[in-house]
Amino acid sequence: MTMLILGHWATRLAAAAAVTMLAVSPATALDTVTFGTNWKAQAEHGGYYQAVADGTYERYGLSVTIRQGGPNINHPQLLAAGKLDFNMGGNMFGTFNYLANKVPMVTVAANFQKDPQILMVHPDSPYQKLADLKGATILISKAGQITFWEWLKKVYGFTDDQIRPYTFNPGPFIANKDWAQQGYVTSEPFAIEQVASFSPGVFLLADNGYRSYSTTIDTSWKLVEENPDLVQRFVDATAIGWVNYLYGDPSAANALIKIDNPDISDAQLAYSRSKMNEYGIADSGDALTLGINAMTDDRWLSFFTFAVDVGPYSQDLPLDRGYTLQFVNKGVGLERKQELLAKQ
Repeated sequence: MTMLILGHWATRLAAAAAVTMLAVSPATALDTVTFGTNWKAQAEHGGYYQAVADGTYERYGLSVTIRQGGPNINHPQLLAAGKLDFNMGGNMFGTFNYLANKVPMVTVAANFQKDPQILMVHPDSPYQKLADLKGATILISKAGQITFWEWLKKVYGFTDDQIRPYTFNPGPFIANKDWAQQGYVTSEPFAIEQVASFSPGVFLLADNGYRSYSTTIDTSWKLVEENPDLVQRFVDATAIGWVNYLYGDPSAANALIKIDNPDISDAQLAYSRSKMNEYGIADSGDALTLGINAMTDDRWLSFFTFAVDVGPYSQDLPLDRGYTLQFVNKGVGLERKQELLAKQ
C-alpha cells in the first residue's frame, strides 16, 4: 500500500513595505495528521486525495497521510487505539456503536449528506418504486442487515424472509431477473453495466427517507479538547478538497487514488464522481447553505430515535457525546464552489 504524505510546506512570499522586491519568509512546520479511509482508494474518497494533490491540506498547515482501508483492516479500532488521528466513518450507526461501548470518539463532520446506499433491480422488472420491493427477494450483506435493512423493515414493512445473502458477487442478481440487490449508487450499477451490459434501476434510500449521514470524519474527544485548531483546519481543508474534486479538475486526485489502488479504472472514477454530483451525495440539503460537512442537531436526534427504536441502543446513551457541531456549518467552500461553477 502506498502512503500519500505531503512534502515540506511551500515557502511563503511577502511583499516588503518599502520596496518592490519579494522576500522569502521562514519555513513553517506542518502538523502531521494520519487519516484512515473505510475501503480501498476510490472516487468516494476523492475530496481527501484532492486536498493532498492540490496542496489544500498544506495551505492549512497540515501534512496528511492517507491510509486506505480494505479487507481485514479495522480503522475504527485503530482510531480508538490512538494509531490514527482521524477516521472515515461509514454512517451514524458507527457513532452509536462508539457510545454504546463507551469509546470516547466523536463525529466532527459529515462529508456526505446522503448515504449512497441503494437497492437496484433489473430494468425490465415490475418494481417501479422502493415500496414495490416488499416481498421481493433481496440480496443483503450482513452489515446491511443490521443497519439500513432495519430502516426498510420499520418504514416499508420489509421482512427478514426476503433476504438472500449478498457476498459482493453480482452473479446471483444478474441471473435472477426478479431479485433486487443492495449497492452504492456510485459503484455497483457501474459493475453491472460492465459485466452484464444493462443499466439497473436504482432506488437511492436517502431519496426515500433514509437520513443517516455517511462518510463522516471521526476523531477522539482528546484531540478535540486538546487541539481544536488542528481539528478545525482538517475539517475545513477537507471541505475545500471536496469542492475542488466535485466541481474542479479531479485528475490530480485520481492519479493519487490510482497509486494507492492500481486496480481502479479511469471509467470507474469518472462514473462515481458523476453520480456523486447527479444525486447530490456530498452537496445537497443543508450543505447547500452551510457548506460541505454540514450537520444538524435535529437530524442526529431523529436518526438516533429511530436507531433506539429498532436496534440494540439504549435511550440513555449520551448522544451529545457522539457528535459535535463545533467545527461545521461555517459555509466553508461555498465561495470556492461559486468560483468553479462560474468557470464551467
